[in-house]
Amino acid sequence: MKTYFQQYKPFLFFLGKFFLIYLGLTVLYQVYLASFGDDVVDGITANVAFLTHKVANIFGMNVFVHPDYLQYQIIYKGKYLARIIEGCNAISVIILFIAFVVAFSGKLKPTAFYILGGSLLIYILNIFRIVFLTILVYRFPNQEHILHGVLFPLTIYGIVFLLWVIWVNKFSKYASK
Repeated sequence: MKTYFQQYKPFLFFLGKFFLIYLGLTVLYQVYLASFGDDVVDGITANVAFLTHKVANIFGMNVFVHPDYLQYQIIYKGKYLARIIEGCNAISVIILFIAFVVAFSGKLKPTAFYILGGSLLIYILNIFRIVFLTILVYRFPNQEHILHGVLFPLTIYGIVFLLWVIWVNKFSKYASK
């Protein structure tokens, strides 16, 4: 058993670090959500709705986003197309991203900057994802399940995976110099 642990020590250390960070950040996020109570949308989701409205209107979409009990409804061309709920704010994806980067951490400063930059990129891309999803659901309403359930998760997780690959190969302590 001892030789098994020694042989796989780096991998087990990575897993332990990853799950501890993931669990810790998830608990912190749940505490944050609980601070809003059961009948109020959290501030991050409200900000995503606000920015979605602003970005869509910058592109001339004339989108209305308004609160409706624990969600924000997206109205485009007079039609209710989508809703923004807590799960749409990308925080769970950002937590996953951060846990992986920390598990493969390098020096403190590059790790902190990469986490900050990557998290911001994911957050911004998520807002554009919601805007594009609104357009596509309007144009292809019969494809909503594939667009929301397959294409857009594939896109956001694909970007996270790409960020991980860049991190491991360019910045982590395991990157070849």
